[in-house]
Amino acid sequence: MSGAEVVATLLGLLGVGLMVRQHVWAWPVGIVQVILSAWVFWAARLYSDVVLQGIFLVLQIYGWWAWTLGRARAGATLPVTRLGARATAGFTVAGLLATAAWGEGMRRLTDAALPHADAFILVFSVLAQWLQARKRLESWLGWIAVNVVAVGVYASRGLLLFAGLYAVFLVLAVEGYRAWRRTEVRS
Repeated sequence: MSGAEVVATLLGLLGVGLMVRQHVWAWPVGIVQVILSAWVFWAARLYSDVVLQGIFLVLQIYGWWAWTLGRARAGATLPVTRLGARATAGFTVAGLLATAAWGEGMRRLTDAALPHADAFILVFSVLAQWLQARKRLESWLGWIAVNVVAVGVYASRGLLLFAGLYAVFLVLAVEGYRAWRRTEVRS
């Protein structure tokens, strides 16, 4: 367990707690957290997670911008909305295909530990983060799936703080879904 893992864990808890409450400061906290997490995952040879942290960095900046711009446009906050059934199915199928392709590439081309499970974390985290930046309720369902897989992957690699963090993230994702559902704008 490194100092970077400890600080990233604490920032992760703070950031997701802020996200559940739909607080815009979740995004800058997330920016610092993903930078530290990338360092930790590199050392653990979880290369898909390193790539994921880079993508998260871009999506954190985008989310901060979208929520701030959305607030300016609406005069309040960006509303929570849902995807349609077809869009949800499309995201799921695309995610599974991308997971299979990325995982196989990592298995063949690197010495990655757990390449397919790590690929699932990468792909579905990107999808969930994108949906969260757009304040789509289904983002939390994606996070629930990611967190279940991540707990096992990180524990198996000895990243016990991160495994614990993602167990807490799982609880927070369920709470986030419930909280966002209460504020959802229905069409």
